[in-house]
Amino acid sequence: MSPRKPMVRPGGRSARVQESVHNAVRELTAEVGRDALTVPLVAARAGVTPSTVYRRWGDLQELLSDVAVERLRPETPPEDRGDLDKDLTAWAEEFLEEMSSPPGRAYIRDALLGDPDGTNAGQCSAYAAEQIDVILQRARGRGQPVPDVETVIDHVVAPMMYRILFRPGPLHPHYARHLVNALPETSPREHTG
Repeated sequence: MSPRKPMVRPGGRSARVQESVHNAVRELTAEVGRDALTVPLVAARAGVTPSTVYRRWGDLQELLSDVAVERLRPETPPEDRGDLDKDLTAWAEEFLEEMSSPPGRAYIRDALLGDPDGTNAGQCSAYAAEQIDVILQRARGRGQPVPDVETVIDHVVAPMMYRILFRPGPLHPHYARHLVNALPETSPREHTG
């Protein structure tokens, strides 16, 4: 297996190849199921050679991991409901719903399984941190006291991810609300203005 190359947003032909291969993975997963995927099958659907896929992604698991990370990227900023607690609660409920769904769990597994150096896990964590930071910046702009991003990660995101990964079973929105409501009052909150 060749060493994994860092995945950056490529331009030109490289971007077209990535988009074509990612689309092929998604289409074939829907048509034949994830377990039936092979690099030659994906390459044929994408219109590239298997060697192109191996050269760029290394193996099927690393390709699935790359596709999963891209699918886990938020498409829009979190909704602004005008209040920190409402914003965090709505975001946490949506995050929990998406990540604990069967497709969400599969994407998380794929992202982690094809990630020998932790790059994809770090990217997924960065997506959540960026979304949380948007919420906190809005609240800060309204003059609300806010925790830091790491406090929200530790007390809201981490417990949800633990349950999603290691305690399979249904998770209800009230769990997300409970975690947001239980953010420590003693957490560092910045007071503005």
